[in-house]
Amino acid sequence: MNKGFAIIGGDLRLVNLANMLANDKNNVYIYGLEKAEEIKKSDNLIPCKSSEEAIKNADYILSSIPFSKNGKEVYAPFSKNIISIEYLANYVGNKTFLAGSIPEHFTQLISNKNVKTIDLMNEEDLTILNTIATAEGAISEAILNTSKNIQGSNVLILGFGRVAKVLAKKFVGLDANVTCAARKEKDFAWMETLGYNNTNINELGANLQNYDIIVNTVPHLILDEEKLKYVKKDCLLLDLASKPGGIDEDYCKRQGLKFIWALALPGKVAPVTSAKYIKNTIYNILREGDDN
Repeated sequence: MNKGFAIIGGDLRLVNLANMLANDKNNVYIYGLEKAEEIKKSDNLIPCKSSEEAIKNADYILSSIPFSKNGKEVYAPFSKNIISIEYLANYVGNKTFLAGSIPEHFTQLISNKNVKTIDLMNEEDLTILNTIATAEGAISEAILNTSKNIQGSNVLILGFGRVAKVLAKKFVGLDANVTCAARKEKDFAWMETLGYNNTNINELGANLQNYDIIVNTVPHLILDEEKLKYVKKDCLLLDLASKPGGIDEDYCKRQGLKFIWALALPGKVAPVTSAKYIKNTIYNILREGDDN
């Protein structure tokens, strides 16, 4: 493709993406990955002393997924420095900017800078492929944080979107007893068709005591204090949803419940595969842009 990419911050997915883009003979200018041992030496991989320097030489700017976890700084676990999104906004003019879950605040900051923004989390193909790593990561967390086999465990999955569908299938493959909770009649029809037990989210209460593992995929509060009172002490509560999440974290901590908020699992459990998916998605986006 022979393009110029700036990569600013990011987790292991962007570390691997930098290597892949450079291997494809693109010039890749990196900032915020200084502590990443996985970065490979390459004539096409150019470390920069600032995000400004990296962006100046690039046609496209790539940043983290999610772009920011606090709305103030770029998510950059391998950076030696804090990268302010307000500072970054000063230098992205007349470029194409790609990241994940781009906050409205950043979009407003660059609204008059002739920036084409692409939120990778809105790309359907990438979102679907990411469900695989998310589901596998959730099962890994369940195996590591429970004292029982998955086989024979009673698992409740809250929601029946993309991640929930893939996760339910994988848990069933491990011979768990899977129940899915939703509200829509069409979801109940699919659950019955696929052979899953089902329950209505609105009817959760005392029945929560029946489960060994509860996984939430819904990004708004489902298990509040009133409902969590019914959960067994040794039940694993696993929240996969983005903020604000679906499980009352504060109550879980106060009561000593086994709670894990497992965000960005693709970057933790399958960074190489996830980087490949991101690269292919970016190439498709740019190819479609060139065709237009």
